[in-house]
Amino acid sequence: MSEVVTITEAAAYQIKDMMEQNDEQGAYFRVAVNGGGCSGLSYGLSLDHDIKEGDTVSEQHGIRILVDNESAPILTGTVIDYKQSLLGGGFTIDNPNAIATCGCGSSFKTATKAGTPEKC
Repeated sequence: MSEVVTITEAAAYQIKDMMEQNDEQGAYFRVAVNGGGCSGLSYGLSLDHDIKEGDTVSEQHGIRILVDNESAPILTGTVIDYKQSLLGGGFTIDNPNAIATCGCGSSFKTATKAGTPEKC
């Protein structure tokens, strides 16, 4: 079975660094989809210490990843990377299920899930 979410080596390195800086080395990296944003759905990336009922658990590059069962179908095939530029760095999320995104790139919708769009 393939992973719901794939994290690149660069993203894993950054997540490990964040865990160390925040004294969260034993945490899981939770990837979720929440309602909101201009396009209706937004991504949630957080550190979590608890596996909840229905969570999918995987491990890549030494990072333990949690995805809840409601977010999993929306996130299937998603790749999370970390890009560095002259202006700083940030995570990029490439979700093949997103059919529309907002101008800032932080929210999206899929063909089957519109979420709860908000005014920008």
